[in-house]
Amino acid sequence: MWPALLLLAVDFAADIRPVIEPQCVGCHSGAKVAAGLRLDTRDAWTNQSAAILRSIDNGSMPPGAPLPAPQRQQIRAWIKEGAKWPAGLTLGRRATAKPKDDLALVERLRTRILAQSKNAQPAPYAETIPGSDVSIALVPVPAGKVKLGAYDLAVEPFWMAQHEITWDAYRLFMYEMEFEKQQADSLVDGVSRPTRPYVEMSFGMGINGYPAISMTQHAANKFAQWLSAKTGRFYRLPTEAEWEYACRAGSTTDPTPLKDYAWFADNSNGKYEKVGTRKPNAWGLHDLVGNVMEWTLDAYAPYQGLKWAKATKPYPHAVRGGSWNDPASACSCAARVASDPSWKMQDPQLPKSIWYHTDAQWLGFRIIRPVTVPSAREMFDAWNNGVEADL
Repeated sequence: MWPALLLLAVDFAADIRPVIEPQCVGCHSGAKVAAGLRLDTRDAWTNQSAAILRSIDNGSMPPGAPLPAPQRQQIRAWIKEGAKWPAGLTLGRRATAKPKDDLALVERLRTRILAQSKNAQPAPYAETIPGSDVSIALVPVPAGKVKLGAYDLAVEPFWMAQHEITWDAYRLFMYEMEFEKQQADSLVDGVSRPTRPYVEMSFGMGINGYPAISMTQHAANKFAQWLSAKTGRFYRLPTEAEWEYACRAGSTTDPTPLKDYAWFADNSNGKYEKVGTRKPNAWGLHDLVGNVMEWTLDAYAPYQGLKWAKATKPYPHAVRGGSWNDPASACSCAARVASDPSWKMQDPQLPKSIWYHTDAQWLGFRIIRPVTVPSAREMFDAWNNGVEADL
């Protein structure tokens, strides 16, 4: 059963307009009033609310593709709250929006990053997200080599988040429009951000200090781009080679005893735990095995000696490390899992969300910052897997 709706006030711009404008207004406006119903003004909704709700509930609007139950419930709640609508606004058929996250935006962002990255030293630091008191601790990882399958891969130096990204940071990204902004920033505003979820995404397992979960790889990529725009430093997901190299921390074996370093099925009490509450590895990184599995940049495929296996289809991507839900044998530096469409099986939206894997409540991520700032094209490719529309 789909969990209860979020207990948040319904927002017209975020929750209502994106549903009714593309799906309803074309046939129910001043230019065309199908079935005698208008849906393009606030007066229409308040004067005809009962008839509109009947048409939505019986599946006749929109024809052939009834709105999912959570969207119908949000519309009903919005009407009950007074159908708040910007003064003087009349909706029209939604025009094709200017694409976000284009290469021109990334080129401008890279200019900011280059200016901010001068004389960067390979030392631990804390990245405080501007406009908040939330920080992300990062530790330096030296250059070296890692063996993946039959291949020895060179790894360039980078910083890695000491912990999995927590809800404290990720909720700023999810709900930034609901938090007070210090000033407008076109580079931040140009980054795509998630639609509001229909459920409480921690599923009761905890928020403050706990790892964010159930996001798609696309959503994790967009968090990294958003954080880069906010801070002026380039962040992205790690490649499989970088992730395993950091996990091994100069060793060829997994840390032992596992219970001291990881939350897994034997000691997790059936849920994730706060980040950083098990021992770190030799490079000061916590929870690379266990707690939540972690996204990488790579497509899941046989190792081919590539630094980064870029995806050409939406599934599968490579997820690493095992989780609180896994046995000890699945929690290791070598553990790989392939992402799967079943991870969003319960999603009621049509089409299904590109932002959430609501069935993957053991799935999270962490970020890295390469010492060398890449080209704008490489940044764009790291933040846009190119197949997110098909998730």
